[in-house]
Amino acid sequence: MSDDLPIIELDLEAGRLMFARPFNFVKGCVRIADLPPPDRVEVAFAGRSNVGKSSLINALTGRVNLARTSNTPGRTQELNIFEADDSPLRIVDMPGYGFAQAPKDKVAAWTKLIHSYLTGRPNLRRVYVLVDGRHGPKANDLTVMNELDKSAVSYQVVLTKGDKLLARDLDKIIAATKAAIAKRPAAHPELIVTSSETKFGIDTLRAEIERIVSTSGMAG
Repeated sequence: MSDDLPIIELDLEAGRLMFARPFNFVKGCVRIADLPPPDRVEVAFAGRSNVGKSSLINALTGRVNLARTSNTPGRTQELNIFEADDSPLRIVDMPGYGFAQAPKDKVAAWTKLIHSYLTGRPNLRRVYVLVDGRHGPKANDLTVMNELDKSAVSYQVVLTKGDKLLARDLDKIIAATKAAIAKRPAAHPELIVTSSETKFGIDTLRAEIERIVSTSGMAG
């Protein structure tokens, strides 16, 4: 099945089933050597520190407190690993970027860790770049996309907090975001609009991830 075909009802059900198993926190990794073996498909989530990444992972997995949420930006300082028993999927929660309050040496260490992960992980199939749906891509979002393009790592933009603005305003953000990624070589052309509060778009995101797993050759 082509990655570019539209999501249909069967895909939504397959995505629901993939996330019906309970996902658990495995560990946080501060070095590449700490990562688990590359024995299953990995999808990673990247985004600014206040974009709602933890809330989205919780909504995706149907767990209330799986990924820790915090009012303090930059709390996630590791590659946090989530898995379900007997699942061909691993979720990697990357450190939030745009950390205004973090010391420069920590930012440098996190940046090095992220770069090493993105360029050297053979089983990484997709990075989901989370962008605040109220604002569209900011400068540091575009910097991450540049890194992914340069590293030839497939990524897809997910707009978060889609319930926080009027439909006409959201349409403008969607159009501007599509324009921003239109000529980027590693970007998936389709956006996914989500809301962790209303669960809008979560079924589509699950279906996309299931499709990646089922076509990866690593699904068991």
